[in-house]
Amino acid sequence: MNDRPSFDELPKAQRLAEQAFGTLHRFLHVEAVSGAVLLAAATAALIWANSPFAHSYHAFWNLPLTMGFGEYVFSRSVHFWVNDALMTVFFLVVGMEIRREIHEGALSKLDQAVLPLIAAMGGVIVPALIYLSLNSDPARGQGWAVPTATDIAFAVGVLALLGRKIPANVRVFLLALAIIDDIIAVLIIAFFYTAGLQLGGFVIASIGVLAALGFQRIGIGSAPLYVLPGSLVWIGFMVAGIHPTLAGVVLGLITPARAIPMREPPLEMVSRVLTQLRSSDAVKTGDPHRLEQPLRDLRVAHREILPPVSRVQMAMHPWVAYGIMPIFALANAGVSLTSTDLSVAGGLVMLGAALALVAGKPLGVVGATWVAVRLGWCRLAPGVSWGGVCLVGLLAGIGFTMSIFITMLAFSDQELLRAAKLGVLLGSLVAASLGLGWGVVYVRRQ
Repeated sequence: MNDRPSFDELPKAQRLAEQAFGTLHRFLHVEAVSGAVLLAAATAALIWANSPFAHSYHAFWNLPLTMGFGEYVFSRSVHFWVNDALMTVFFLVVGMEIRREIHEGALSKLDQAVLPLIAAMGGVIVPALIYLSLNSDPARGQGWAVPTATDIAFAVGVLALLGRKIPANVRVFLLALAIIDDIIAVLIIAFFYTAGLQLGGFVIASIGVLAALGFQRIGIGSAPLYVLPGSLVWIGFMVAGIHPTLAGVVLGLITPARAIPMREPPLEMVSRVLTQLRSSDAVKTGDPHRLEQPLRDLRVAHREILPPVSRVQMAMHPWVAYGIMPIFALANAGVSLTSTDLSVAGGLVMLGAALALVAGKPLGVVGATWVAVRLGWCRLAPGVSWGGVCLVGLLAGIGFTMSIFITMLAFSDQELLRAAKLGVLLGSLVAASLGLGWGVVYVRRQ
């Protein structure tokens, strides 16, 4: 006999809570929503930075935030903690996406990866050349890499707005291209925006990496235990003169793509424990001592059903998409439109960044794809027409998060920094609008 109450028999408050949390869960997994939240955060930053309370915007992000233990004190601005600490988690997810795609995704087979790789290279080279054609001066030329990156969340979010009529292979092409873009952006940051290197930092980072690999080797699967070796890698990179957020990429790339070996397969363990609990009166009596081991086995089995690279990425995605990235946008998109110098130097930086994203990205992506197909190096995937390639090229022009991040590394001059940020914001907005407009036309032709 089933004594469990039906949904209608539950207390009203509990029913409402279940419905609310279920709706929220489905809402957070709609890809277009994360892009909308990111856009809202950027808009809020622009409004705040150009309001009568603009001074509070800059004052807030420059507030010192101190961490320490005893005599060891580390004090940095809130802006630093957002850009150099929180964004490490963003890059951790990026590293895991790269790791998973190389293991079993669009980058796992050479013949599948060649076309998006060529397209991504075109989407990096052409925007950089367009930017440099307008900004050959060394001070302004430092921003050549700003328009080379693609914002995955924004681009996929706009694609999701177009509905299910978009062929699956178009989405795969965009994802593969954006992930390769991320790889190229990470390499650009590591090789072109890194200060003088210090050997001691590499020693600290190596200890952290070896500790993480050692934890994996002995079968430690609990993610929180990796915070300590991860912190060592972060500190080591900062001491070495490498941007510390790249520690996240390194940790993401070494995250196992297979579950840890177990003496008993996870599903068999779940079945065994459930059978054991059903045949025992431990649950009915609520004996914590007899339930401790079965519940521990259930937690381990639940954890190891998915490999760590997928499990951790799934767990971190909502925090990154709805927390870290909007906070980053709020902290960095606040460009004062009245105080931004758009004279010759600033104007060319802004124009170069915007034009490279809006025109350079689609020209590079579509042009490189056309050349590769025309020369017989590769072919378009089933369901991917040239209209779909154009859509991918337009959406690749949404630089936003990664472009703003590179902007922060490229310019020390505040006037050029503000102009470059404004160019990224304008270029990304126009690219998103053009992509959405062409996407509507493309969908109607399907």
